[in-house]
Amino acid sequence: MLSRRRTVILAVALVAAGSLVFTTGAAVLDDPADTVAEDRLTVQPAEGPNGKYAYLNDAEEVVIDISPTNPKLSAEFEGVTPDTFASADGVFTITYTADEYARVWIEHGGENVTFVPDSDSVKGTVDSTLEGEPNNVTLGPNETVTVGLRIDARGEVAGTQLGANEFSIRAEVVDPEDVSVSSGGDGDGNSPSVSVMSPATNEREFVATDTRPGGDVTFDAGGMEMDGGNVTVDRIELAGVPGGDLELDVTGSPDAFDEAGALDAARRPRSLAYLSLQHSFDAEGADGTTLRFSADPAYLDRAGVAPEHVALYRRTDTGGWERLPTDPLDGPAARQRGLPDDRVHFRARTDDLSTFAVGERVPRLDVTDTATDASVVAPGESVTVRTTVTNGGGVAGERTVTLTANGETVAAERVTLDPGASTTVELTGQVATAGEVTLSVDDAEVETLLVEQPDAGTDPAAERPEGAATPEDTGSDSPVLEPSGVDIDGLAGLALLVGIVTAAVPLVRRISRQ
Repeated sequence: MLSRRRTVILAVALVAAGSLVFTTGAAVLDDPADTVAEDRLTVQPAEGPNGKYAYLNDAEEVVIDISPTNPKLSAEFEGVTPDTFASADGVFTITYTADEYARVWIEHGGENVTFVPDSDSVKGTVDSTLEGEPNNVTLGPNETVTVGLRIDARGEVAGTQLGANEFSIRAEVVDPEDVSVSSGGDGDGNSPSVSVMSPATNEREFVATDTRPGGDVTFDAGGMEMDGGNVTVDRIELAGVPGGDLELDVTGSPDAFDEAGALDAARRPRSLAYLSLQHSFDAEGADGTTLRFSADPAYLDRAGVAPEHVALYRRTDTGGWERLPTDPLDGPAARQRGLPDDRVHFRARTDDLSTFAVGERVPRLDVTDTATDASVVAPGESVTVRTTVTNGGGVAGERTVTLTANGETVAAERVTLDPGASTTVELTGQVATAGEVTLSVDDAEVETLLVEQPDAGTDPAAERPEGAATPEDTGSDSPVLEPSGVDIDGLAGLALLVGIVTAAVPLVRRISRQ
């Protein structure tokens, strides 16, 4: 709750203008207490803890004051934390008490403070506002709209006052036949009061008081960061709550929380961000929770993440992770809900609250069970390696399987597999280099292959004629003269050549000395 947290002073003080303007020309009067416009409209602090932010001053003006100057707040209250986003539902109510219908809206010139209708009192969107005539709410006789605040203190420093000094409530009487929508609370004071604190950009503290058993409660997280602005939490919707007071503390992180550990689910998804939800109520007693989160499309492009592959995972009581049904909202669906176009929006439903992870379902093609058809081959002979490829990931994928010999590629094949599918790949290549060769498939060593040495020549004993003498037979190490098959004339010519060569050597020597 805003009033229970000590912070650096950042005052948010808004004073309502005393006059309410009916564009039909009806008189608008400042009546005592909380009644205005000839008793047609009643503006008063809402029931619940956030109603303390609104009060009537001595001039009988409605004052919205979220600062230490508010006399209704504790003396320990110091304001809203700088550089955070905060919101408070159920600050004040506007009730139409006449017999006609009226369109009601608020005019306010501040940029950091926005008046919003509570979700239980008007059907709106995440970005609903009550500011400006186009955002009016139509009230019938005795219908009420409960108004809350969104406070954007991001980029602000301590001591700054946010918002304009005044705001005005405007109303326009309309004919019943012109009324297309009649939304509003029942004015019975049974709507829960919701407050939000933002201790940091990645933290939210939600409190809902006086909730009805079986009722619904919505917590607006206002883009709470899980991984900076890349992935944010936008809204948490509780359905069929057990009733009473509810407290929910939410923390986001790009890294895993120590108590839960990293995302380790079936099909091995890749983690993008983590979310911790600590609660004071029996979440299993509720009908379920819808978590709405979004991502920066530029971030998804850089990371190569397809929106349809994004899923939310929940840490179970047994220590595992379960994938939750997660739906991306396309452009038309997002616009229909009033969501900003500059984000990719997702929603997921869970029956319990714990630690969550935003993950991406990815292909996981792994190579296993590899074997060769030979361990020794001749140079240039082919060798075949058989391997099993399995996709253990969550989506279809493809991979190139490569066979290398001493780091050089000798074969490759492209494989495409659906999730859970397997196939056998045969890679056949040739190795020309003799010796031991290391075969690897995708850098994983398979086997050392022996490539035989090529034939270096013939065995002399195999070609020696039968009966020919050997060096051992002569008892000498001198060469043995073998029949050469050369005739006598040939031998004479050979002797002459040898004589010429022998005679030439001294001649050369003698010439060199001259």
